[in-house]
Amino acid sequence: MRKWIVAGNWKMHNTVAESIALAEAIKNGAAKFQGGKIVLAPPFTALFHVSEVIKGTNLLLGAQNVHNEEKGAFTGEISPVMLKDIGCTYVIIGHSERRKYFHEQDNNVNLKVKKALTTGLIPIMCVGETDEERLKGITNDVVGRQVKQGLKEVEKIDSVVIAYEPVWAIGTGKVATAAQAQEVHAFIRGILKNILGSNAADDVCILYGGSVTKNNIGDLISMADIDGALVGGASLKADEFIGIIKEIAGKK
Repeated sequence: MRKWIVAGNWKMHNTVAESIALAEAIKNGAAKFQGGKIVLAPPFTALFHVSEVIKGTNLLLGAQNVHNEEKGAFTGEISPVMLKDIGCTYVIIGHSERRKYFHEQDNNVNLKVKKALTTGLIPIMCVGETDEERLKGITNDVVGRQVKQGLKEVEKIDSVVIAYEPVWAIGTGKVATAAQAQEVHAFIRGILKNILGSNAADDVCILYGGSVTKNNIGDLISMADIDGALVGGASLKADEFIGIIKEIAGKK
């Protein structure tokens, strides 16, 4: 059976001191929630400090990006070995902001997913369509391509977490309806069934992301193929993030 996952992507926010304070507040409020996984993904500069705060708790550490090589002359990059060494369990790969602003393509995502898995990290692979693509009626074409290309020749696909984040809903205040999100989540799981077979595909966690709050997550998480949330802005407020965890833990 799939376990729910709530991951907080802090993006480029919080100094070390602010990250420690936020992690402490989330730790104190989230300790009672069992049966799922809670992931904090602070900026690189705060990874070590947050790892110290959450050590020995039910919280897990994640990074927001990774390079696809273990070491080398790649100035400014962070390798999966470094992330593993500092205590990371998860790594977010292919977020729409990486695709948009840093021009990452499906093949880059694929290389990173492969390397993360071989290093012992669990990838949270992000997929999603833009507003223009949805209006054109090509959501399935775009998301299908991203899923298939991102998982091309990947071993242990059932260890990958997929996050469906419609680009038009990220940081905009717009949220996909529960029915809209479920339709795409079911479509993704259908692709996985074609690759893995029904049993293995049913073990893959698919998260929803995009302006998630404690007030709108209830309807979303009640859908059969939505297994949790990748949370952006709301993860920067301990009360809001804990409220999201409470809603998900209570319904999954």
